[in-house]
Amino acid sequence: MTLIQSILLGIIQGLTEFLPISSSAHLVITPYLLGWEIPEDSAFIFNVLVQLGTLAAVIAYFWRDLVTILKAFLLGIMRRQPFTEENSRLGWLLILATLPAVLAGMLVKDLVEQAFSSPIATAIFLIVTAGFLIIAERLGKRTRHLEQLGWLDALVIGLFQALSLFPGISRSGSTITGGMLRGFDRKASTRFSFLMSVPVMLGAGGLAVLDLLQLPDFTSQLPTLFLGFFAAMIVGYLSIRWLLSYLTRHSFYGFAVYCLAAAVITLVVALIRGG
Repeated sequence: MTLIQSILLGIIQGLTEFLPISSSAHLVITPYLLGWEIPEDSAFIFNVLVQLGTLAAVIAYFWRDLVTILKAFLLGIMRRQPFTEENSRLGWLLILATLPAVLAGMLVKDLVEQAFSSPIATAIFLIVTAGFLIIAERLGKRTRHLEQLGWLDALVIGLFQALSLFPGISRSGSTITGGMLRGFDRKASTRFSFLMSVPVMLGAGGLAVLDLLQLPDFTSQLPTLFLGFFAAMIVGYLSIRWLLSYLTRHSFYGFAVYCLAAAVITLVVALIRGG
């Protein structure tokens, strides 16, 4: 992977991880559309690093919230009152929302890996993301706030997150849709979506790092690929900040249109190239 490829894909990861347009789709279709032949080992190392970059971004942005939730969570366990305090309860709900993706990841691992090698499948899943965003806007009542989150809400949102294992189905898009279909407003749905990304990214990143350490000579590629990490972290932080502000005045329809356009372009290119 070249320096330019690393920086560009890092920027794309930072933008698309938190915007509801699927980072995994963009990491699949961007090299495909540009005709980049990136070795499989380099692509794997890069994907691990940029995922850790966006994890660093969400932790940096929400660090006060995360520290407050963690303290309340631990105090609740120590006092044997885990669900009494609001932030302690939120910690348990974040764990509950994470479980469906963990179980789904173990059950459909092979299918997910096959989808990552298929730009056509990725484009089709982008259309699914567009559908989710349109449904959320059309059917979501947007009358509830994060303080009203319950166990059934967390479980439903977690089930939507499990769908995002497939490239093209946006994690933020699907979880925000789940939240809005449960009646939460855009900002509450988005905030919970970002918070619940932390345990998922920590788990996935940790497992990926273990795999990474087993690759021969992976350290020789790190200087170039670390630029992608920093690009993803900086752009990811700015994306979170921008989206939370944007959603106070705008809908998700624009993102739905973008997902449809990206899917159509990918399918047309695939048709021209013969697959």
